Amino acid sequence: MTSRRDMLMALASSPMAPFAANWGNPRVPVDETRKAIATERNAETEFNMVGPYGNWLANQVLGDQPGKLSLRSGQWQDLDAWRTAARKRAWECIAPVDLGKSPEVRVDSQHDYDGLQIEHLSWQLPCGPRSEAVLLRPVNATGPLPGILGLHDHGGNKFLGWRKIVRTDDSPWDVQRLHQEESYDGLAWANQVAKRGYVVLVHDTFPFGSRRVRVADVPANIRGGGVDPDPHDIDGINKYNRFASSHEHIMEKSLLSAGTTWPGVYLVEDQRALDVLCSRPEVDASRVGCAGLSGGGMRTVFLGGLDDRIRCAVAVGFMTTWRDFLLHKCFTHTWMTYVPLLPQDLDFPEILGLRAPAATMVQSCTEDALYTLSEMQRADTMLQDVFDRAGAKELYRGIFYPGGHKFDRPMQEDAFTWFDRHLKQAN
Repeated sequence: MTSRRDMLMALASSPMAPFAANWGNPRVPVDETRKAIATERNAETEFNMVGPYGNWLANQVLGDQPGKLSLRSGQWQDLDAWRTAARKRAWECIAPVDLGKSPEVRVDSQHDYDGLQIEHLSWQLPCGPRSEAVLLRPVNATGPLPGILGLHDHGGNKFLGWRKIVRTDDSPWDVQRLHQEESYDGLAWANQVAKRGYVVLVHDTFPFGSRRVRVADVPANIRGGGVDPDPHDIDGINKYNRFASSHEHIMEKSLLSAGTTWPGVYLVEDQRALDVLCSRPEVDASRVGCAGLSGGGMRTVFLGGLDDRIRCAVAVGFMTTWRDFLLHKCFTHTWMTYVPLLPQDLDFPEILGLRAPAATMVQSCTEDALYTLSEMQRADTMLQDVFDRAGAKELYRGIFYPGGHKFDRPMQEDAFTWFDRHLKQAN
């Protein structure tokens, strides 16, 4: 089975890549770049994943006009009334599960590492295995400090959860080290931001890490050669992740059959983790943010858009439009993204826009093969419009970086500076 890295490389070498590479290059005239994007857009509208039905779906179902609950429609003069109505509809479509109140947390161990005090936490939700999490804060820091909920990515790796963005010692698992080298410039970004004076919580969410579906727990006929591996067995982890990938459509069908959606589970799990973070005595619950790359960016869109406790949000490597998913890119993405019926009311970026006028940053990469460049730009324009209409133009920032799908050191520095500005310097 093709690895995620191989898939991205193949997509990056497609005819779309030259247009993506030119965006933001000062040596390429702006008009030339726009012509290239227009050519790309026309070609992709003609050739799309659903063939002769593509234009009909894009024009008749989504169209070019804002959805019924879009602030961009100009029909909403009262910002609070708009947000209330739009969030109500979003929650209806998401169909959240009931995971009870804030969970009872157990401290399993604690130690100091690289200037940070680290606590290994766990809690039991009403369903599934026990959730594992890690809390990081500077050694000897005096609180209360601002808090950040670190949202791990998908990355085609469900064997790992919190370990994707955290290090707790100098001997990380090989699969953990390799993942951080590929996606995060070799850094554990949760550690890096904690060192700047934050309390950071990172938890495994459904169905990753401790919350993953074990191969032994499903019928033999759908195991597909998967195994439940030792953490140091790279070949076994690859087999597990191939099983987990093939199991996604089964999980999606089961969730829909249960009357819920994938965001209806992980969003609520992220809210319960947010409960844990905000309840800590070291945390100033009025100064809390969240961030994540890729699947973590997707989680930021939903949590940041629908929970007012998130005062500052940074979504990395997960921003485009429903039209992009519909015509071109859903095959590169997890089933965890989609919310039935919601596209009739809100475009994808407008889910994150439901937090306006709260501080929001979106980081995208011009050569990210998971999205169409023109649609990433269109999503950015939508969010600019939403924040403009909310009277908070300066509280939204969309940045495009060269290169492919990543959250590297320059991007991390920009994200952390945004947190400092809106969580540390805020009154």
